[in-house]
Amino acid sequence: MRRSPLIAALAAAVALSATAAPASAQFVFSGGSSHHAASLAAVKKATKKYRRLSVAKKAGYAILKDQQGIACIDNPGVGAMGVHYVKGDLVGDGKIAAKTPEALVYEPRSHGRKRLVAVEYVVFQAAWDANNSSPPKLFGHEFMLQTAPNRFGLDAFYMLHAWIYKHNPAGKFEPWNPRVHCPA
Repeated sequence: MRRSPLIAALAAAVALSATAAPASAQFVFSGGSSHHAASLAAVKKATKKYRRLSVAKKAGYAILKDQQGIACIDNPGVGAMGVHYVKGDLVGDGKIAAKTPEALVYEPRSHGRKRLVAVEYVVFQAAWDANNSSPPKLFGHEFMLQTAPNRFGLDAFYMLHAWIYKHNPAGKFEPWNPRVHCPA
């Protein structure tokens, strides 16, 4: 199957990040149990401009589709993530900065509109594990590992969702939100 330009760019970022010198990797964390709420508030303040998808696109965020061309990611019976818009410059840069997430997650709405519901942080496993003995953490929560092969055709990566714009009854940092739905 033909890869989209964004998938090809993400794959190139994986290769680049996996070969980066250990000293080049930089991870900027915020949070911790005592600063948890303040850090999420800071993320919301920094990303609220992206509630307008046109602003996110102008800032370099582009839609991410899986290898089957599916944009809205769901897990029937569990919930959905929604539609991911990823900023290629941030993916594979070896950094995690709370105020600049690698992905913005939108819920499909009526008439083709999309509503910002979450942010997502992504770090490629090879780049992270080269310099660390445990998975990354942000806001006091450990990132989940998405192994390879995966639906996106990417190497393994760590991820953390933060549902800061829509309540997730499964948990603020869970990947699937039962209140988000993809169109049939």
